[in-house]
Amino acid sequence: MNKVFKNADEAINDILDDCSLMLGGFGLCGIPENLIAALVKKQIKNLTCISNNAGIDDFGLGMLLTTRQIKKMISSYVGENAEFERQLLSGELEVDLVPQGTLATRIQMAAMGIPAFFTPAGYGTEIAQGKEVREFDGKMYLMERALHADFALVKAWMGDKMGNLVFRKTTRNFSTSMAKAGNITIAEVEHLVEPGEIDPDTVHVAGIYVHRIFEGTNYEKRIEKRTIQLQ
Repeated sequence: MNKVFKNADEAINDILDDCSLMLGGFGLCGIPENLIAALVKKQIKNLTCISNNAGIDDFGLGMLLTTRQIKKMISSYVGENAEFERQLLSGELEVDLVPQGTLATRIQMAAMGIPAFFTPAGYGTEIAQGKEVREFDGKMYLMERALHADFALVKAWMGDKMGNLVFRKTTRNFSTSMAKAGNITIAEVEHLVEPGEIDPDTVHVAGIYVHRIFEGTNYEKRIEKRTIQLQ
């Protein structure tokens, strides 16, 4: 099976309106820049996006918010995107705000084939509304369901043509779990190499989880910077 695609445009050829997507990265760290740009270019609509956050106004998932391509966000942090805030408050964007640990675990459970789990996070808050509650050893827990997606889009530092992926440092974040939880996983890599060139002991995601891979280009690798104002 040939997993290698020429570029992001080819790799997302069957992502259509109303699809659900997991997008790796944490803030702007390790996001699939080429794949997001290709989604913007393709102009598909009504996407459900699962990501720790929604980038910033002019970069990352913020680009898809600006073009009104996202219908629903499932995320845990929304603090640095003014357009996200505007769409949320105006009712234009549906948002499922999930505690960060719960979000990570829901994705991990999907990767492991476990349909649901119990967590104390969120009990007694709005997050608990409509969810099953059980008591274990005198403590109350919420039932949370595993989180799946039609496609998982991730970015790795290196990958081979069999789909084995290597991430650098904190760019692993949500990406390693998402790569195992999507029905179809698409990986963009900075360096695409031949099978056997990667030391098996350094592989973070095995190729069995990856369906498509391509070598990306022109990475900006932006980082968030705290801005303060002196009074």
